[in-house]
Amino acid sequence: MILGIDVGGTHTDAVLIEGFKIRKKAKIPTDAAHLLNSLLQVATEILAGEDPGKLQRVVLSTTLSTNAIVQDKVERVGMVVAGGPGLSPELLPRIPHTFHVAGYVNHRGEIIAEIDREEIAAVGEKLRREGIGRLGIVGKFSTRNPAQEEQAAAILSKDFGHASLGHRMSGRLNFRRRIETAYLNSAVWDIHQRFVTDVLQFVRGQGIEAPIYILKADGGTFDLAGSADYPVQTILSGPAASIMGILGMTKYDDDAVALDIGGTTTDIAVFADGAPLLENLGVTIEGHKTLIRGLRTRSIGLGGDSAVRYEEGQLRVGPQREGPAAALGGPLPTVTDAMIVLKRTALGDENLAAAALAPLAERMGRSVADTAEIIFAEACGKIAGAVRSFVEEINNEPVYTIHEMLEGKVIAPKILHVMGGPALAMADPLGEMLACRPVIPPHSEVANAVGAALARTTAEVSILADTERRRLTIGEEGTQMEIPSRYTMAQAIAVGEEKLREKALAMGARKEDLEIEVVESQEFNMVRDMYMAGKNIRVKVQIKPGLISGFARGQSL
Repeated sequence: MILGIDVGGTHTDAVLIEGFKIRKKAKIPTDAAHLLNSLLQVATEILAGEDPGKLQRVVLSTTLSTNAIVQDKVERVGMVVAGGPGLSPELLPRIPHTFHVAGYVNHRGEIIAEIDREEIAAVGEKLRREGIGRLGIVGKFSTRNPAQEEQAAAILSKDFGHASLGHRMSGRLNFRRRIETAYLNSAVWDIHQRFVTDVLQFVRGQGIEAPIYILKADGGTFDLAGSADYPVQTILSGPAASIMGILGMTKYDDDAVALDIGGTTTDIAVFADGAPLLENLGVTIEGHKTLIRGLRTRSIGLGGDSAVRYEEGQLRVGPQREGPAAALGGPLPTVTDAMIVLKRTALGDENLAAAALAPLAERMGRSVADTAEIIFAEACGKIAGAVRSFVEEINNEPVYTIHEMLEGKVIAPKILHVMGGPALAMADPLGEMLACRPVIPPHSEVANAVGAALARTTAEVSILADTERRRLTIGEEGTQMEIPSRYTMAQAIAVGEEKLREKALAMGARKEDLEIEVVESQEFNMVRDMYMAGKNIRVKVQIKPGLISGFARGQSL
């Protein structure tokens, strides 16, 4: 059996899958102030009467880290940044409590300027006086040689509980994004650590011995305990879960759009020839551009529970959610209330919905029914407009899917996948507005939980081989090894694949899910005094995001 749980902003969903068939599903309101309580409640409900010893895996998707960042409820972080020459600190991310220090490693991993140990210690003292207990330490080319990041961490480690080192966040070169990634990782480290501890305590208390995973932004999973030091990997896992749900429950090979319409937000994803798109450089959250691999999504502040107001002669739908629909006891009229009045859904008390819309109708000089129709049309129009804008933005850039880059690809969606509570009410109108065939996947009300349950473990490894220096560096780990001067691309790929297997298995991957692909392989000649001195070889390998082995895409659940 597999247990998948998605903790969303409005509802927490769970599915119990056995033999790739859904045996049970559950949905409860999310306690936004205590997300862990929601997770524990839905797990207790769905496991009632079950033998936890039969569970083979448990996979969670949570908005915990995302919400902390969006709501600015994160820890203060001291940033120690060694940029060296060539880039003014004014051009780097302006994060409070950032200190630019001496020390420089060049693009080949050679130490050009040593760090100043006294300067680092003085920075630590300033941060302690500020009451800051978390660090981010980033050097410009630390993925080529992590020595200076590790030296700074060693100087400061005795006084700070955690330090996120840039080279461990990603093996890719992008100084600005690596700073942002290390910052966010430390900013949400405490809250994620508590979450991991509490969840592991609960599941073990329930007698669950199966591996526990958490979903990442790229639609892959990794071991929950191992995620404690890399919480930034879990941001935007909610939208990723809905995309993996689409992959699991449909088998269309067309260009498509997927909408997950919740109570608070609508998540938009785009598929090219049936494959979800990938953020090539890394996901962005609240203006922070990261190096975290993620599926390409767009979220807008509009859902079934979006509050509706009439202010200054204008109807306003969302983006705030002030509670559930008035028909369900909420304080304000919502999009759901409009759908209830229009008999597009049978939720709640229709009289309460009509009473909530009546003051709006009076101010607008309309009937309650006409007002409901205008609200519904406005909500659908906003979602459709956001989809068009997102597709246009994608078509003005290179298109990357989870499998490959598509040269010259122009996305022209033909299918509209619609999930979430308002799916039945909104699918046909949205399909008409977007000239797409609307499809509501089976079990769409728990699609995110299904997507989490069926996602395989993913990982990536970056290799840099410098044959002149006879040194190979594994970017994410910061480890180095000696190589011969005649080292080849094939040898670098072989090392990358070996290290990737080791890394993925340590993250909880199953051997049958290790579908490895080379996503980057470049080789440059290095010339000194008119002669070739060696080669610079760069390789990146990854385990493809996708569904666990044994499950065929679109098979009946």
